[in-house]
Amino acid sequence: MDKKEILGRSLLFEGLPSEHLAELTDIAVNKSYSRGETIFFEDDEANGFYMVGEGKVKIFKLSPMGKEHILHIFGSGEPFGEVPVFHGRPFPANAEALVKTETLFFPRARFIQLVESNPSIALNMLAVLSLRLRRFATQIENLSLKEVPARLAGYLTYLSREQGGGDVVTLEISKGQLASLLGTIPETLSRIFARMSEEDLIRVDGKVISLLDREALARK
Repeated sequence: MDKKEILGRSLLFEGLPSEHLAELTDIAVNKSYSRGETIFFEDDEANGFYMVGEGKVKIFKLSPMGKEHILHIFGSGEPFGEVPVFHGRPFPANAEALVKTETLFFPRARFIQLVESNPSIALNMLAVLSLRLRRFATQIENLSLKEVPARLAGYLTYLSREQGGGDVVTLEISKGQLASLLGTIPETLSRIFARMSEEDLIRVDGKVISLLDREALARK
């Protein structure tokens, strides 16, 4: 895993001069996780933050009854666990590798020293955190104001944008994990997939989904 290459194409450090990327590369520590392995637990000390190099990571919370709710899923080049680093509090959620995953770990003390001497790094981070806040606000709006079919339609449209804008998307998580991300249960999600297929809005072939009627999906 080429640390400098990953840092250079990440939104967090995009556009930084090569000398700053070199400094970031020096403090980044490679950490590997197998599928299903916990990266950190909620309330663990936030002694640094992570960036996905290869693989996928889910951020989730558990209810007192043990029910899992997925908050985010991050892929290559995306940071996670960065917010607590600045206010010194513990991690507010759990992180787990969905597949075999390689990460870069940035120790809190060394990273803060680097930010203090290179304010441009902080500006990039502000942009990413603002984008995260907007996504989280949208997620809350979807969960509180929209029915599950509309949440699924919105997620499929989002996937289309993320995967190049075409009419065919690939689910990179299981349908059970997707149900958790959308705030529902797998049985309900399966019924909605079936109904959308019957209405010729989508065609489902395993994890590959064709969007047949974007306009109708947008009206969900």
